[in-house]
Amino acid sequence: MRIKLSANRYGKNAVNLSRIIRHEGYHEFRQVSVSVALTGDFDAAHTLGDNSRILPTDTQKNTVYALAREHFTSSIEAFGLTLSQHFLSRNPPVSQVRIELVEHLWQRLAFDGVPHPHSFTGGGSEKRTTVVTRTAAGPAVSSGLKGLLLLKTTDSAFVGYPKDEFTVLPETSDRILATECEASWNYVTTELDFDSRHQQIRQSLLRTFAGHQSHSVQHTLYAIGEKILQENDVVAEISLIMPNKHHIPFNLEPFGQPNTNEIFVATDAPFGYITGTVTREP
Repeated sequence: MRIKLSANRYGKNAVNLSRIIRHEGYHEFRQVSVSVALTGDFDAAHTLGDNSRILPTDTQKNTVYALAREHFTSSIEAFGLTLSQHFLSRNPPVSQVRIELVEHLWQRLAFDGVPHPHSFTGGGSEKRTTVVTRTAAGPAVSSGLKGLLLLKTTDSAFVGYPKDEFTVLPETSDRILATECEASWNYVTTELDFDSRHQQIRQSLLRTFAGHQSHSVQHTLYAIGEKILQENDVVAEISLIMPNKHHIPFNLEPFGQPNTNEIFVATDAPFGYITGTVTREP
């Protein structure tokens, strides 16, 4: 029996980086978590204990910080492309670099309608994401967001589903639709203004969610993906995760009160988990 090493990679995860970008009269504050993963010819390190081709993960961490001063001045995608090029070009054993960035969003404080030059508040649960992969053939970028809390109080229904002896869920033509959306989309090019494109895609997602006459979470998920692809020819496909954060009508009848779809119990678990990928046909 022959035994051999199969797929493997290594890197540094969760390099937490905060960056002040100082402009005349105001500051930007950026906070990201960067993970680096290298794939390549590292068999000898595993089988022989030969580390001559292993770039230390501590060096990878230091590289993130050292390159941030000059290169982390715009989008997380642009910084990821810089990091991937650095690691691939300087390390011959490496055949693929994967850079994942998660940005924690901060919002500038404003008083009397005037933005404060250097004070911020946390942006809630939403985070901006990107994954940059690079080989000798070139880079690829997949961007997205996660932790985006969305809720609409009407224009959502769920009827016509199969029923058996275990079904107690009543049909409804008017319900709360709530989710914590995660989305990732693949760009067909890296020659983009990533910041403006991210905002355009995010706005399309929000506008579709708000305006869609939903017959299910699946129905709305597809509508969001379809609209984003229609409006963005630089996106090849989009994947969405939309858990159904249930808000269940509370029974007020024991208290002599009707519940006209106004009082609900918000539940954390269990919850419906809905995913889907919308892509272009060749």
